[in-house]
Amino acid sequence: MSPEQTEQTTLESKPRDKRAFNAYRHGLTGHVLVIAPSDEQPYKDHCQSIHQYWAPVGGMEIDLAQQIADDRWRMKRACAMESALVVRGLNQPDDAQSGNEQVDVALAMGRVWGEQKKDLNLLSLYESRIQRRIEKNIALLLQLQQHRRAALQQIVEEAAILGETYEFPPEALPPNFVYSATQIARLAAHRKRLGEVRKPVRRAA
Repeated sequence: MSPEQTEQTTLESKPRDKRAFNAYRHGLTGHVLVIAPSDEQPYKDHCQSIHQYWAPVGGMEIDLAQQIADDRWRMKRACAMESALVVRGLNQPDDAQSGNEQVDVALAMGRVWGEQKKDLNLLSLYESRIQRRIEKNIALLLQLQQHRRAALQQIVEEAAILGETYEFPPEALPPNFVYSATQIARLAAHRKRLGEVRKPVRRAA
């Protein structure tokens, strides 16, 4: 066996470093992601903060919140890649030297932007597309949440009149209604009690 064949056999038989990437199953979506170990916890924290902020309810809202989280994560990576391109370029030897540190940095930045223009333009296009998708998904999520809350408010008002123990027939509930009878009864009781407390205040005024 030649030295080249021996080297090739050694490379093929060498086990892959299992620490290089992790197969991470997302707790909310169930999707399996291949991610670097160093990014796994930051990604989890990032997704958790996005879901906490938007407080999605129901499958559609949760899915949109996750899409927003993933796209925001991609934006962070794009910014990191842009910084890496610039730093790598700044560390390369430069013939233009003025003797003034600030001037030299400015000259180097100009050179980097010229040399890396194609890659930087692609990154900018990539970021613009992601940002538009984020804005579109946020608008859709807000619309869904507005409709859900309006539907809940209507049902709670009806339950406050009909009684907290009233069982709504399925036909009386909005499509894709995600709230339970217990939640409706609790909110209806709260609204009824609040109305009773406000009555003496209105009379006194």
